[in-house]
Amino acid sequence: MMSPNMAMSPAGNRDNALPFNRSPSTSEFEIEHATPSYSKRSLVRRSQPDFDGEQVLRTSVSKLIAARTRSFTVSGRIPLDPSALVLFFRSKSGITHSLDFPIDVDFDTPPALDVLIAACKINPSMPEYNDYADRESLFYPPNLPLTATLELANHPVLDAIRNTLFPSLPIGHYLTAVRDRLEVMSGGGRLAPRIPTKDGRVATIIVTLPVRFRGGALVIRDVEGSSEKFYGRGGKTGDMEWTAFLADCEYEVETVQKGCRVTISYGVHLRTFGPIGLQADPLITPSDDFLDMLSPILNICRGRKIAFYLQCDYGVNPSEVLAESLVAELKGGDSLLYHAMKLYKLTPELHWYAGGYIWPMDRTVEVGSENPDALGGGALTLGGSHKGVPPVRGTFNAGYGEPDETIDSLRARVEESGAVLLSEADITILSDWQAGVPISKERVPFVSNGELEKLVVNVLLVTYVP
Repeated sequence: MMSPNMAMSPAGNRDNALPFNRSPSTSEFEIEHATPSYSKRSLVRRSQPDFDGEQVLRTSVSKLIAARTRSFTVSGRIPLDPSALVLFFRSKSGITHSLDFPIDVDFDTPPALDVLIAACKINPSMPEYNDYADRESLFYPPNLPLTATLELANHPVLDAIRNTLFPSLPIGHYLTAVRDRLEVMSGGGRLAPRIPTKDGRVATIIVTLPVRFRGGALVIRDVEGSSEKFYGRGGKTGDMEWTAFLADCEYEVETVQKGCRVTISYGVHLRTFGPIGLQADPLITPSDDFLDMLSPILNICRGRKIAFYLQCDYGVNPSEVLAESLVAELKGGDSLLYHAMKLYKLTPELHWYAGGYIWPMDRTVEVGSENPDALGGGALTLGGSHKGVPPVRGTFNAGYGEPDETIDSLRARVEESGAVLLSEADITILSDWQAGVPISKERVPFVSNGELEKLVVNVLLVTYVP
């Protein structure tokens, strides 16, 4: 029985069909063979545009999927009361000062902040940006003592960065953060485009301290020219914003219109020591640009149930675990998309999917039978029900075109396990229509005609857009 969230939409919604194949042929189960075999791939049918919003939807989906595939930034909040943050530093005269937060320079400028600014040096600009010399940003000299009550180790920021920017990091490799510099930009100041110091880092973290300011957005560009913008929340009371980006990215800070922007940056390095546990609730916040790419898709798909393929592989057996159990392990663009839907107050769900069939959220792909002859043919068992056959590891070639009796038996067992056709569930899969992108693939071993095969199962991120 399907979960309540998978109830079919009214028939009237089907008349306004979206330009995506809802349910491929049930004979399109993808099966991996233990030995190479000739594979006949079915052609994907695409409908022609039939209304104005269709092209907008397709373009928006392509942009969103591309952004998931090449994640180069991630941001989030540090749940720390600004009044609990104190910055200690020593001026050139050798006197130690303490700076309390939060700060609003338009209301009251602490004397310690003036001392801090006076001790700073001008940030050198890259040669091609020397025209910004009259609006330089400042940085605190690294040879003068500086410390803060903020400790990244007390917050799972590195876990969130690993989960999003380095989803394929091998086991035994870990991330550490080393404080880089403190930078100050007063009203009218800005930071010209630059690339982080080449000190072996793999990423950079910038934490915006709770000092009130307006403007001064952080702009990050990757090597392909894509950019994302983060506003630092202007030093408002509440959590502090942090932003991380890959080491090969260029970044700049736009002109601060009012107030004072104060940040502390950290270099993230790759190490091979110290365990870091997985976090069930990653402390990340999708960027405004990513949310803007998702917004037109949700607007066009109001009143419909939509789905996206997950892109990363998670190495689980769909016959043993529920798809929803992967929520705590989502990584890369999958994690960004899931949390973006959460920010839009949607209820995303994970479901197993194969050959045009989708399983309810509370069902596994366990379609084996104690009686191998129960459904005719008698040569097919799935989900580990064939006793005595160990699971097989390794790479297999994907193929189609299994004998009709195998497909019929497979279809019958899939339906018996609780799966329904995607068209019956009234779900539309949104996928990139311009180019192929990675799609998650998990495997369920089964025996067919005396040979061990693997049924390829995808993971769908499903949500209803009210």
